[in-house]
Amino acid sequence: MTTVSVASAVALASLVGCSSAAAPAAPAAPGAAEGSGAEAIFDLTTGNLDTRPHIDPVPEAVEALAESGFSPIQAGKLTVALGGAGSPPTSFFAEDDAQTIIGSDADFASLIAEGLGLTYTPENVAWADWPLGIESGKYDLALTNIGVTEERKELFDFATYRDAVMAFSVTASSDITEISEPKDVSGLRVIVGSGTNQEKFLLDWFAQNEAAGIEPGEAVYYEDSAAGALALGSGRADVSIDPHALATFREATLGEIRVVGSFNSAYPVNGEVGAVTAKGNGLIEPVRIVVQSLIDSGVYDEVLGRWGQDEEALTESLINPPGLPKP
Repeated sequence: MTTVSVASAVALASLVGCSSAAAPAAPAAPGAAEGSGAEAIFDLTTGNLDTRPHIDPVPEAVEALAESGFSPIQAGKLTVALGGAGSPPTSFFAEDDAQTIIGSDADFASLIAEGLGLTYTPENVAWADWPLGIESGKYDLALTNIGVTEERKELFDFATYRDAVMAFSVTASSDITEISEPKDVSGLRVIVGSGTNQEKFLLDWFAQNEAAGIEPGEAVYYEDSAAGALALGSGRADVSIDPHALATFREATLGEIRVVGSFNSAYPVNGEVGAVTAKGNGLIEPVRIVVQSLIDSGVYDEVLGRWGQDEEALTESLINPPGLPKP
């Protein structure tokens, strides 16, 4: 097995979907990864499909689908938009086949199709293209790390399947052990995306530190995630804010960073990531039923566990819960 490159691990093309805005990132070029001292091995090749979980159709979901009035774009199939050019561990092309999309989003998409009694039909879609594709009826469903927002809910329906979490990352050699409250970032240089909801969260913490009479901290901005990773590694920054899934993957595979804290990306609400379909087309309740069945059966935990995303687990799939407020 080969170890993932730094460029692979820091690519954010699909993972930043839960943010209100995000800086562009270089496309991923993932390879098979084995963490230094990590218990889990992430197979980033098509061999991963051999261990993908499967389920039988969920009777309640199949019945709900039949009664919903929803008609798949392709008869008998569920056409799902996925971010193949994203990054591990959510959605990315297999190292040995640039046509095969793997990752936790792909696993969940496959399971939802099976639960509905339909044939899983994935389509590679750029992040910017999924909204129009769903609206125009080109895709039945989109799973590409899409966070629930109040603005998106006006056009789309969501069935949630993961918590929307961001992480505080430091270098493996850093003396920082935990970041859980504003005073923990006092005096630190923190890398964050300009214009993102994470920046709002960080600046609020800085303001709380100023009000408490302590050094607030400093937001540090870079044009792309690769430059930010280099800045963190070279000591030009102390902390980086990254999608939790990406950060924990880097921690497990590269061993260069440690995750020392986390927060919800939809601050001030507790946002979640959802499977998305066109508003009012009838598909979302059958999808929610399948996701809930995965949670209840334990298959859900199996998917998150095999991609190192256990901390993003939900106990209930919700339809259109509160999301990131409008700007």
